[in-house]
Amino acid sequence: MTIFPEGGEPFFFPGGRTGCLLIHGFTGAPNEMRLLGEHLAACGFSVLGIRLSGHGTDMTDLLRAREQDWVASVEDGYHLLRGCTDHIVVLGLSMGGVLALHAGACLPVDGVVAMSAPYRTPHPLIQHMRPALPLLSLFWRYAKKSDSDLVDEAARETHVDYEAHPLRAVAELEDLVREMQASLPDVRIPVLLIHSRGDTTVPSDHVGLITNALGSKDIETVWLQSSGHVITRDVEQDRVFKACERFIHRVLEKAS
Repeated sequence: MTIFPEGGEPFFFPGGRTGCLLIHGFTGAPNEMRLLGEHLAACGFSVLGIRLSGHGTDMTDLLRAREQDWVASVEDGYHLLRGCTDHIVVLGLSMGGVLALHAGACLPVDGVVAMSAPYRTPHPLIQHMRPALPLLSLFWRYAKKSDSDLVDEAARETHVDYEAHPLRAVAELEDLVREMQASLPDVRIPVLLIHSRGDTTVPSDHVGLITNALGSKDIETVWLQSSGHVITRDVEQDRVFKACERFIHRVLEKAS
């Protein structure tokens, strides 16, 4: 039976003619992006927080998800939001940041915000084992997660995510990251990268790797010092929200 936990559902806040498409991370849920969505909605933007295929329901659903499904989830969200807006900025966390950057190359959006985004899968063993992962996943379905690096204890207790990494989905994540790498030179719109130096999931040097590969000349970087990986729900979340707000306003001015 598929389970829909509270926080696993997508959300939509109607507003003005500028849309914000919010994308959560790998094994996470829209709950990761909801507070940011509420902030942007209060600024007058129309906000859609999507639920990626296989996420926010039951962990077994992620075994069947493929990277094309995640890309399609973003495309569906884009077209839904395009129906009520004139401009769209895509904002993603972690794997959501990977998808946001990919969307910046493939969809007619006005700007991209990538938060805690990896340039490559953080564990080098995954890159080398990719060809064997689908077969290995038939016998070893789930890999244990390390402890959360969320500094905010209340956020850690209410965080909605799966308790393990489905190994078959990890293979798809590797494919998605490689596809993003190939698309980065085609991202020529404004980009905001937000990353915490305290992130224990994605090392901070990934920011420079992404920056060097981007085709855009308009790249802004915001560094956090005290947060973990899920910066949209951690101790510096207000700084994240305000940086996103300022970036969107700047993108709108540039577009006009």
